[in-house]
Amino acid sequence: MKTDTVHVVTGAYGFSGKYIAKRLLEAGQKVLSITNSVNRTNPFNGTLRAFPFNFDNPEKLVESLRGATVLYNNYWVRFNHSDFTYAKAVDNSRLLFAAAKEAGIKRIVHISITNPSEDSRFEYFSGKAIIERILMESGMSYAILRPAVIFGPEDILINNIAWFLRRFPVFGVFGDGNYRLQPIHVDDLALLAVEQGGKTENVIIDAIGPETFTYRGLVEEMGKAMGKQRPIISIPPLIGYYIGSLVGIMAGDVAITQDEIDGLMADLLYTESAPMGERKLSDWIREHASTVGRRYSSELARRNNRSLPYDSL
Repeated sequence: MKTDTVHVVTGAYGFSGKYIAKRLLEAGQKVLSITNSVNRTNPFNGTLRAFPFNFDNPEKLVESLRGATVLYNNYWVRFNHSDFTYAKAVDNSRLLFAAAKEAGIKRIVHISITNPSEDSRFEYFSGKAIIERILMESGMSYAILRPAVIFGPEDILINNIAWFLRRFPVFGVFGDGNYRLQPIHVDDLALLAVEQGGKTENVIIDAIGPETFTYRGLVEEMGKAMGKQRPIISIPPLIGYYIGSLVGIMAGDVAITQDEIDGLMADLLYTESAPMGERKLSDWIREHASTVGRRYSSELARRNNRSLPYDSL
């Protein structure tokens, strides 16, 4: 990559965006961020400036992107809420891509999800598919990366599985637990994103890690590595949803949604593609066995508190 280019990363103070920005800065690139959390603690010692999304003021959004060459887009929402919805996230993504084009962005590296489909009965997956289509129809060069599950120090899913294992005598899986997922380490995803930022051809890549687990097998692997092996029981998905909802209420969060349960059980976090990441979740869990899951990771706390870093929420 040329060192005179400017790269924009959405959400560079968050999770995947932070690792993409770190990779770019280490490569000597000039990096900016657009984010809903401009006041969140800056992990880059002032070497990266952040600007608000300004979805309600497209002209300002264009100006924050002007002069940049590549946009790395992590923007999305995990569930519908009174303060944010999938439909609004799709509309905002449309505004973002239009602003990028007007600002002269040459390439967009977009983080999506495995197996998106506009026909999906799951709004998460259908919304992701709509955004992919908007990008492909924009006329800009693109790389669409489709991870299944992203893990790392600030993730939510893997951390909260570990949290449950630490605190409860049994662990319930939805149905038989034999649906599959292929986790990729957040820095492997960042490396892939930065590599694609330096290319020009349009590509869609299943960004999966080197290991495939059943959900039951993942929980077993984590429990063994952490020294927290629990009996794993099969529970009806609806009961699992109610239990998760109760935990969410107690934590002031949305612990799991019905669509997340159904999407897992529909095997949508599995593909037949070759792995793109190298770091194994099984190794990472062993390395972080003493710390992972020590505290519950709250999606809503991260959205409600826009100043503290993710690892303190």
